[in-house]
Amino acid sequence: MLQVQQLVKHFGGIRAVDGVSFEVAAGQCVALIGPNGAGKSTCFACIAGQYAVTGGHLAWQGQSLDRLAPNARLRLGVARTFQVAQVFEALTVLQNVQLATQARLGLQAISAFKGLNAQAREAALALLEQTGLHALAGEDALSLPYGAKKRLELAVALAARPQLLLLDEPAAGLDEHERASLMQLVKKLARQGMAVLYTEHNMDAVAGVADRVLVLIEGRLAAQGTFEEIARDAMVRRLYLGEGLDQGSGHA
Repeated sequence: MLQVQQLVKHFGGIRAVDGVSFEVAAGQCVALIGPNGAGKSTCFACIAGQYAVTGGHLAWQGQSLDRLAPNARLRLGVARTFQVAQVFEALTVLQNVQLATQARLGLQAISAFKGLNAQAREAALALLEQTGLHALAGEDALSLPYGAKKRLELAVALAARPQLLLLDEPAAGLDEHERASLMQLVKKLARQGMAVLYTEHNMDAVAGVADRVLVLIEGRLAAQGTFEEIARDAMVRRLYLGEGLDQGSGHA
């Protein structure tokens, strides 16, 4: 279980995150939403290790994350993706996942490229099959359409065999069909026992996907519950979702 207890992050006099607490258990898919400037990305970066916390406590499976660098968190089973997909564009799709698999095995980066095509091939191909990229295995990552790059970044994250998956706006930049397909995959990962926390602006990537929704407004947790519950919350509708939200597939 991920435990976030009274998380605080200040930038000078700005309280970007101000006393946020929540938990994400194995098998749960939890969405973190809110208007621009609400503190979502800052909260997310604190959990992933890009930002040191100002106050509060972070723990994964009972072990403190407070002072751990991102690579140390990865070794504990905490992996993340980014809002703008980050892949190795000089490599093929398959090589991206092979390299990530080698990194999990502890091989040095300086030697990781030697004989890369022969390394962890079956495991990498299985991940490409899981993420719908098997047919693109030999393509250069640079030439991929953006939706495929988002899937490749997810495959690279999954190569670390995470137990906690942090996804920063996984549906950003995708069309409606791509969003639906990718988010069903994310939901399936949670159903298989992974803890998943993701930030999102597209409400059709939240409704029907997230087991629980956390709403951040001005750095504080303003509401939480199912999507249907937060969609009925008067304050959330007024400050973020809007009165005209279609609870099934609206967009914020």
